Amino acid sequence: MKKLVSVLIPAYNAAEFIANTIDSVLAQTWPRKEVIVVNDGSQDDTLAIARQFESKEVLVVTKDNEGAAATRNRAFSLCQGDYIQWLDADDLLSPSKISRQMALVEGGYGSRGLLSSAWAYFMYRPQRARFTPTALWCDLSPTEWLVRKMSQNLYMQTATWLVSREVTEAAGPWNPRLLGDDDGEYFCRVLLASEGVRFVSDAKVFYRVSGYSRLSYIGRSDRKMAAHFDSMRLHIGYLLSLEDSARTRAACVKYLQNWLLTFYPERMDIVREAESLAAELGGKLVVPRLSWKYEWLRRLCGWHYGKRAMEYLPRARWSLTRRCDYLLSLPHRRTSEDR
Repeated sequence: MKKLVSVLIPAYNAAEFIANTIDSVLAQTWPRKEVIVVNDGSQDDTLAIARQFESKEVLVVTKDNEGAAATRNRAFSLCQGDYIQWLDADDLLSPSKISRQMALVEGGYGSRGLLSSAWAYFMYRPQRARFTPTALWCDLSPTEWLVRKMSQNLYMQTATWLVSREVTEAAGPWNPRLLGDDDGEYFCRVLLASEGVRFVSDAKVFYRVSGYSRLSYIGRSDRKMAAHFDSMRLHIGYLLSLEDSARTRAACVKYLQNWLLTFYPERMDIVREAESLAAELGGKLVVPRLSWKYEWLRRLCGWHYGKRAMEYLPRARWSLTRRCDYLLSLPHRRTSEDR
């Protein structure tokens, strides 16, 4: 009998997209799957739409709002699968995503292995997604994966992973305290519990860009800044637990430098902690710089205006681009609804 794959979907105010997401799961060519949707106290029609899909294969439950991490933990507690596929309520899987990854399992790839896949951004038109490889798009040991992620400021989107129940249970639950970077910290623990990553290039995930309303957007939130730095400290500890060497310490210092601008100059307490941590690792952080498009404004008007411009001008451009993409998607959306 083929192994059961559990597709776990936490959902909060996802009425616009959740039907498409569930459709992409039901279209999977892997024959043995269960879908568990956990509604996290949505205030829109998410629950009603999800319940239209209820069947022997699709379970929909609801609870009070607790956040994405707690909702994922609830979904896992309800599942029976041999393998776990996490999926956000607005993202899409290509029809053969799970089958192509499970082909390695059927070929003898052990349950301590970890499977990843290709992914690409889109807004409203998945056919416009462009898959651009990074240094993580290959087979890697847990140590090498973390070194590349942290030193090059890379990541893999949540839905790319297919994880055995054995590794999932060894990694432990999602951490509700981490707010935005809970996925980054969680998959560090998954990596530590695994024997390494196998990358499946022809398995694909479509990651819908929700912009500045997304959970991972930090902005000027003190709580999110503090939570993100907590996640960074955990990342560093995880990597050094695998290999404490000159190269891993250098990767950790680079990681701190890459993210320093997120906290500077609003949270100088975190900046000082980062500097102290870098010194313990044998490195030194430098004052971050804005990109050339905004550095002149910082020099002319100060950090406040330079960083504000860096935050708000791309936001305005993104909003315009998203609106245009939505309008261009309407003919296709109407055609699909007519069918």
